[in-house]
Amino acid sequence: MIIYSKFSGDRDSAIGKLETPLKMVIEHESDILTKKGGIASWLFNIEKSQRFGETIIGQNEFDIFQAAAEGAGAENDSIRETYRKFIEHIQFMKEFTVTAEMMEDAAYGVAQDAKRRAENFTRSYYKTMHKICEYALANGTKESGVFAKAKLDLTAPDGLPLFSSAHKYGDTLGTQSNYFWGDIFGTGTESRTLSTSQFEDALSVLSVKLRNMKDENGEILGYTADTLILPGNRPMAEQIAKKVAGSEGALGNGYNDINLQYGNWNIVIMPNWICDDDRVMVMSSEANKNLSGNMFFNRIPLTVSSFVDHHTGNYIWNGRCRFGVGFGNYKHILLAVDSASAVSGASAL
Repeated sequence: MIIYSKFSGDRDSAIGKLETPLKMVIEHESDILTKKGGIASWLFNIEKSQRFGETIIGQNEFDIFQAAAEGAGAENDSIRETYRKFIEHIQFMKEFTVTAEMMEDAAYGVAQDAKRRAENFTRSYYKTMHKICEYALANGTKESGVFAKAKLDLTAPDGLPLFSSAHKYGDTLGTQSNYFWGDIFGTGTESRTLSTSQFEDALSVLSVKLRNMKDENGEILGYTADTLILPGNRPMAEQIAKKVAGSEGALGNGYNDINLQYGNWNIVIMPNWICDDDRVMVMSSEANKNLSGNMFFNRIPLTVSSFVDHHTGNYIWNGRCRFGVGFGNYKHILLAVDSASAVSGASAL
């Protein structure tokens, strides 16, 4: 969605011929990019907001029903708050200029350079959305980070980084990990032939780890992992993941074994997630939605205004938006690093 403010002040004839076509270009580009989706729409819950920020409140679940004697009353159960997470909205802005000379030369059509700038303007808005989401996930082992001069809170509601081996559940019930290291793809260097069977086995273990995540009552949540997220610069690992997820039979043997991972996974490559080692995120899209996991709150959509700089005669387009990105839970996603030795802050797989 894009909001336009009407042009104010004296309208130059060249400006009048350029303004509407540029708006149409931006709007058309917005429609195309919205339909294409991206990291934000694939991996985050996108919701509107009407406040300064949004608070996600966690609550315990009702326990099971208890048997009662004939004529007896039911045992009282109650819901209590177990955690809360505040996600603050951040303002982002950008503008571009169409020179007076360009407007004058656009008498018989929209100048191609101005058209390209308008297209790139909209692309830049959606690029910002997707890249900030990508940045937040890629840096989920840290408590905070800086994206485009904005400081981001990358912690889960318990105050620990999104990926941690010491996450808390309940008030005093215990801890659990969503950050692991182990032999996931194989051993050796990047030039090695990675092991499809090793990755298949690792996925089974990681899926069970996610399924057995406990809620605030200490009960197993039971969500099914269905999304693999991979770095953009590890082609060997990407190849292995696609083979394992897309092959009906088990790879690497001649016994016609069934591949239990076939058809279970959506694979998302984050191109700006650059790593020095092979690693993978495993997520449940259902848990992500139900537990308010990866959150993107759209406070003010792209709002475009235009005006003339009376000092130069140039036509200036200004874009402004506000949104917030953060994590309302950690139980929907795991990070696993392929390593032969312990990774700081991670649990052994």
